[in-house]
Amino acid sequence: METKGLKELVDAIQSYNPEGDVDVLRRAHEFAASIHGGQARRSGDPYLSHPMEVAAILTELRMDERAIAAGLLHDAIEDTQTTIGEIRTLFGDEIADLVDGVTKLSKLPFSTREDRQAESFRKMVLAMAKDIRVIVIKLADRLHNMRTLDPLPEAKRCLIAKETLEIYAPLAHRLGMAKIKQELEDLSLRHSDPEAYRDLAVQIAKKREEREAQINEVITILKRKLTEVDIPCEITGRPKHFYSIHRKMREQEKTLDEIYDLTAVRVIASTLKDCYGALGIIHSLWKPIPGRFKDFIAVPKSNMYQSLHTTVIGPKGEPAEIQIRTEEMHRTAEEGIAVHWAYKEGKATLDETEKNFLWLRQMLDWGRDLKDSREFLDAVRIDLFPEEVYVFTPKGDVKALPRGATPIDFAFTIHTDIGLHCAGARINGRIVPLRYELRNGDIVEILRSETQHPSRDWLRFVKTSRARGRIRGWIKNQEWVRSIVLGKELLDREIRKLGKKSSALVRLETLPQVLEHYRVGSEEALHAAIGYGKISPRQAVLKLLPAEQAQAIAEEESRQRKPRPKAAVEGIKIEGVDDILVHFAKCCHPLPGDEVIGFITRGRGVSIHIADCPNMGVFRYDPERQTRVYWDERVKISHQVKIRVIVAEDRPGLLAEISAAISSANANITQAEIKVTEDKRGLNTFVLEVLDLKQLQEAMQAIRRVRGVMRVERIRSH
Repeated sequence: METKGLKELVDAIQSYNPEGDVDVLRRAHEFAASIHGGQARRSGDPYLSHPMEVAAILTELRMDERAIAAGLLHDAIEDTQTTIGEIRTLFGDEIADLVDGVTKLSKLPFSTREDRQAESFRKMVLAMAKDIRVIVIKLADRLHNMRTLDPLPEAKRCLIAKETLEIYAPLAHRLGMAKIKQELEDLSLRHSDPEAYRDLAVQIAKKREEREAQINEVITILKRKLTEVDIPCEITGRPKHFYSIHRKMREQEKTLDEIYDLTAVRVIASTLKDCYGALGIIHSLWKPIPGRFKDFIAVPKSNMYQSLHTTVIGPKGEPAEIQIRTEEMHRTAEEGIAVHWAYKEGKATLDETEKNFLWLRQMLDWGRDLKDSREFLDAVRIDLFPEEVYVFTPKGDVKALPRGATPIDFAFTIHTDIGLHCAGARINGRIVPLRYELRNGDIVEILRSETQHPSRDWLRFVKTSRARGRIRGWIKNQEWVRSIVLGKELLDREIRKLGKKSSALVRLETLPQVLEHYRVGSEEALHAAIGYGKISPRQAVLKLLPAEQAQAIAEEESRQRKPRPKAAVEGIKIEGVDDILVHFAKCCHPLPGDEVIGFITRGRGVSIHIADCPNMGVFRYDPERQTRVYWDERVKISHQVKIRVIVAEDRPGLLAEISAAISSANANITQAEIKVTEDKRGLNTFVLEVLDLKQLQEAMQAIRRVRGVMRVERIRSH
């Protein structure tokens, strides 16, 4: 007998696909119920409720029954003892491949959470090459997880919200799935910055009645006029979602009172001709604001989005944003790639939408080409830009690029060789610098020279992952060649100091063991690692020598030299290195508990950065100089960290309460700066001494409980 939940799923599928195989859905539900029986979520709800809700979201997207069955089974491998072989035997290859594509790699021994996240995402992207439904199921899974995030600890919620905002919401946008993208963004804001979310909700609620009255007046006038000219349309008001308002306030440094387009008017017309007819009527009624008209029907976005956008001065003298599209365009805008999934034909490969999703094909190429999972994830983050500019080749072909893209980005979209030899650009017939930011409608001509080669400086302003990856590859190759030459010279010099010949030493039987010890595959790679500074030439020579000779030399050197500071003194362990100087980067001030990464500097040892430090984006052009580092939990030393505390209104005794809250977490205040703004709000910064990230989070949580405190945030740079 079907449960209520299963019956609703079956009814939903049969409403848009009466011929669908619902038997496979019943079997998948029965199997999921048996393997998840007795399991519960953090909320206390039966675990089965999660795959059921994921399946329900997939029916809203009108996915086929096999995708929905995979949605019911998507956690089977990760959270139960079920194997992919069992899924394949019971449900066939198609469903098994979907489940395998969505399954995270949590059972494999990755050294850090970021490695696991990056490799998991790479696996999912590669699975998309075979079946685009993988990403749709994954987005449905992430959406329900975000809806039910409340029972998790605050730190975990913030981490998941950040990942969602960086990867999954932009991915939903690039797939054209606006409805899912907007909900993911709003939920991410609610969990990553609850104070800002609540404050915004209160302010918008106060303005809602006034804004709705203005929008309703625009709708009433427009309906009447379009009816008079016989253009049948459905007209509605659409409130902007919280995250888009929050981002606009932050980027433009405006208050909510200065943001006028909190609500947009949407016109759904019957035909393409009526869309342009409605636009003409709108512009005859109200004056359009110059520069705010965009025709995404004639030039669709890369995610297939089509619509006319215009902003006019409305009847009350305030800006009103109006979007005009057909019903088909509207569904594509809301559901994106899911609309183009043809369940009747059973086709799900990327070829079906290749023309519209060239960026997705490129992302798959990155997944195959880039061996380093973190580098792949960086490339994906760069390419998931939400805004685009549309420019033209001299022949009139349209190229879509992320906002802020340069002629170098454009050159690499044409051909790698053109990008590597890009010497300049002519925009609309005028010579411009390579840093020039392309604008909509620009006609771009690349000037090429065989003597021109990429500069590291290019990495500071290019925007696309294709350009960044090709430039990094060229620089890495040049660095590799130079490092081999330098490393060989350094090694030869050390060998000569011992009165030996390098040719004789490298032929010793110890060479294979040395290569294995340093985890390098060849003598050339050993030279490169020495040239990069990852391996000390003296240590390499001692490893090459017979054990007795090496020990005698080491003992003699030990007697003659002063002790050098060990990395462990700073509480850091460096993979594969026993004795090297370290220093903590001042750009991000890592704390024990932060995920960290080391960067080998020239002459200053290893610089320790937080893994997501903005500066690491620049350093990653040279991955050979990165090294894995770990906190030594045995070492307990104090670290300084800066926080900002924003209070709603300054009042007597507030500073004393904040100080007491900090003391309650056993943290020490070493510096304080107190400011009161013109509107009587307090803006306070403190430098605290803490042992680790956990102690900092306890102090910040204690401060948040003080009456009147609006926001507490860590300042990375100080």
